[in-house]
Amino acid sequence: MSMAQAILPGFVVLLCTLSGCTTTSGGVALRPDGTPGPQECSEEAKKAMRYMRLRVGDGALVELDANQIKSKPITLYDGPLESMLKNDLGILETTTRLYGQVWTGGPQVVIRYYEAHPPDSEKVPICAVARLSENQLRKRPDSLPGTAILDFSVAGVDIVDAFR
Repeated sequence: MSMAQAILPGFVVLLCTLSGCTTTSGGVALRPDGTPGPQECSEEAKKAMRYMRLRVGDGALVELDANQIKSKPITLYDGPLESMLKNDLGILETTTRLYGQVWTGGPQVVIRYYEAHPPDSEKVPICAVARLSENQLRKRPDSLPGTAILDFSVAGVDIVDAFR
């Protein structure tokens, strides 16, 4: 191994540390408050959403955690998440599973969805986010680090063309 190959990984870590950036295992840069930074949707997801006629702003309701349906409160953890549609989202029918990532570092939970798995069909790439108005994805003050306790198990899910 050359000297450059040995030094490069350390240089990248040092540069990231000095600039204040942090990245998650999926390569998403984190802001100083622990929330994920901007991220583009993959071309594959954009193509799949066009094919399914899903447009930016199309929305539905989702059970945030398929393992805590109708629970109050619910606890979400940093990392992967499986959610379930409560009603149709375009051609994605009720009970379609949405797979994504949860970040609990900031004052509100951030959930980004990257895949949909309709019943009796193959998984398809998508770009969507969980949303609720009036700060209802704000985690409760008794949430421990790496977790978010929410008062509701249901949120809105909206199609996006990029994560901001």
